[in-house]
Amino acid sequence: MADDAKIKIDPEAIPETWLNQAKTLSEALPYMRRYSGETLVIKYGGNAMGDPALAELFARDIVLLRQVGANPIVVHGGGPQIGAMLDKLKIESKFINGLRVTDKETVDVVEMVLAGSINKHIVTEINSAGGFAVGLSGKDGNLIRAEKLRRTVQDPDSNIEKVLDLGLVGEPKSITPHVLEFFEKSDITPVIAPIGVGPKGETLNINADTAAGAIAGEMDAKRLLMLTDIKGVLDENGELIARMNAIQARELIQKGVINGGMIPKVETCLDAIDAGVEAAVIIDGRIPHALLLELFTKHGAGTLITKD
Repeated sequence: MADDAKIKIDPEAIPETWLNQAKTLSEALPYMRRYSGETLVIKYGGNAMGDPALAELFARDIVLLRQVGANPIVVHGGGPQIGAMLDKLKIESKFINGLRVTDKETVDVVEMVLAGSINKHIVTEINSAGGFAVGLSGKDGNLIRAEKLRRTVQDPDSNIEKVLDLGLVGEPKSITPHVLEFFEKSDITPVIAPIGVGPKGETLNINADTAAGAIAGEMDAKRLLMLTDIKGVLDENGELIARMNAIQARELIQKGVINGGMIPKVETCLDAIDAGVEAAVIIDGRIPHALLLELFTKHGAGTLITKD
């Protein structure tokens, strides 16, 4: 092109928003390189999944992760949707110590909702955003081999421990890696419903956090990212703890600073780290583009837990 045909741009005429977007992309480049070729296991649920606007942004973020060379694996929950369907079908839900008792009738509904409507909705969102996603359950290719979950409770009167029978509730026993290794070599993003297959071929309902942690450990993931409905792990004053190591996390559990429903989430992160995951992050999924903020910015978007 001749010099006199070149377009001359006045720097002062460039909108500030354009410059900010270019600056953001430039600053994100080192982080994009860090995760290129790496496996990221993402537990998706809560408000991030229930809010249509956040769900659309999540799908776009997954597509972007693929575009920069990362290998995202999505594991999703669906507790509220399962509860709503059980109510609609007039199937009573029974809970013991906060855990849903799952009989044959209930597990059929769980599988229908998780591996059916929810899974395919997430797949459709990612595909509509320009990606290529495929839905699976843990039963496909024996991806998640499971066994019945055993929990004990101490009787306050006799101090005798009793085993809780939660029915068809399971926990991962082994993950079949070559099912997911196939996707790593392609541009396909697997979206996994946390349904496992038991030793007798029975269907077992698995907690999505637990399933995601087991998959992350088996796949030597760079990161386990768990979307939640709070800022992350909070200290005694209710302030976000941006980073901690495994020893600090266990101390906070013992002191009662980490309590309630946050305990199993942190324990899942610790189990994944022990299995070889470089780090796990508990992220506030209510924040738009929470995944990108955590992975591609200096400040992150939640609580990072590392081995050391």
